[in-house]
Amino acid sequence: MAQHFLLSAAARSLSTAKVMRMSDSGVVNVFVRLRWPETDGKPVCPGCGCMICYACPRSPDRPRWRCKACRGDFSITSGTLFAHHKLPLRTYLLAVVAFCNEVKGHSMLALSRELDVQHKTAFVLAHKMREAMASSTKALRIGGAGREVELDGAYFGGHVRPANLAANRVDRRLAENQSGKRQVVVVMRERRGPTLVQVVPAEEAVLPIISQRIAQATELHADESPAWNRLHAHFPMRRVNHQEGYSIGGACTNGAESYFSRLRRSELGHHHHIAGPYLLRYAQEAAWREDARRCVST
Repeated sequence: MAQHFLLSAAARSLSTAKVMRMSDSGVVNVFVRLRWPETDGKPVCPGCGCMICYACPRSPDRPRWRCKACRGDFSITSGTLFAHHKLPLRTYLLAVVAFCNEVKGHSMLALSRELDVQHKTAFVLAHKMREAMASSTKALRIGGAGREVELDGAYFGGHVRPANLAANRVDRRLAENQSGKRQVVVVMRERRGPTLVQVVPAEEAVLPIISQRIAQATELHADESPAWNRLHAHFPMRRVNHQEGYSIGGACTNGAESYFSRLRRSELGHHHHIAGPYLLRYAQEAAWREDARRCVST
């Protein structure tokens, strides 16, 4: 049996121990190589794209450059989510390492203790990184001829606490006994490809988005939910009845179920509450982790 990737040395390419052993110049070198990988760390003006830039640091630990073309000054974080930062670069690098190396998410209370910052600071930092994760799939269109995409939905939020006495409890599955705050996360996962997610009030509301984000001639795999019936007119589809099995005749949604398994573990084990306006960001974070869990940082 092959070794799991997370048990291999390749999964430990950049760790907290390595960051703490780095010098200040080493931290800067890591940032510039991550910021400008196309030029191997050579600064490029974020304003005009000019590659001729001169160093004009204001302090040894805060490098800056000046563009020859537009004469504008910029730093490592200019034009990024960490622009106008106040914390040291090492703290931001530690935050990135701690956040991205986790398999199923990272607790904000734990991150605040590790970085020695307030909970609000850790919360904002994490959402900045989630925003960066989501930006890579903002206009992405998946699928195509000969490709397969799995569809599935799962409900989050809107928890209704049951009554203390069993005689006073109601059936929380009925619409009249729900809070109205439940939302469904719909995942569109291409086999051996990227993962897209969308948060909608009900599964039927995602149908127009599916036509926009999934290319024509893509073979869709879905369960027996009636919300997907209208897709038969636009895509070749294969349906699986989960009451009979997980995979029947090659039709399955195991990849989508794997995504929801990790999202549920993230909710139960780390965040405890991912509903409301932030649900989409947490769902996009889980999708990024699914797609990038075997990527090796440099």
